[in-house]
Amino acid sequence: MRPLTEREIRSAFLNCTKGEAKRLAVPRDLADRPWDDLDFLGWRDPQAPDRAYLVTELAGRPQALALRCPAPAPWQTRRSMCSICLTDHTNGVTLMVAPKAGKAGQQGNSVGTYLCDDLSCSLYVRGKKDTGLFARYHESLTTEEKIRRTTDNLAAFLTKVTA
Repeated sequence: MRPLTEREIRSAFLNCTKGEAKRLAVPRDLADRPWDDLDFLGWRDPQAPDRAYLVTELAGRPQALALRCPAPAPWQTRRSMCSICLTDHTNGVTLMVAPKAGKAGQQGNSVGTYLCDDLSCSLYVRGKKDTGLFARYHESLTTEEKIRRTTDNLAAFLTKVTA
């Protein structure tokens, strides 16, 4: 992914108003992010832990989503898998819900998916970050195939939000 500026990120949001995009917390360390290893930039709002954001490039332009992360119940401690990168975690996957874009979103419709809690899917796929699990599922796919699968899953999620 190519490095993005704060202005590019704010103008890329598909499922919130321009005013909401202007007020949301964008990471201050954009220059320090490992852009070459990212398929999307994802972050949690430090002031509002129930909010997360992600931005990726599709069709040659940045596209971003605002997400809500409902707090899990204390009894929901189990091993689960991210729907985007297919990395398994113990307590490291969260249901993230995106309001749909346009009129459907204004009517309260939303789409949810299970994502890595820290939104580091790109780093898990490339083996640059570890989940800490002792046993991981073995896959015969190459890293490039895993990256393609991750970007395809993310594109499918964005399509559901914008449909």
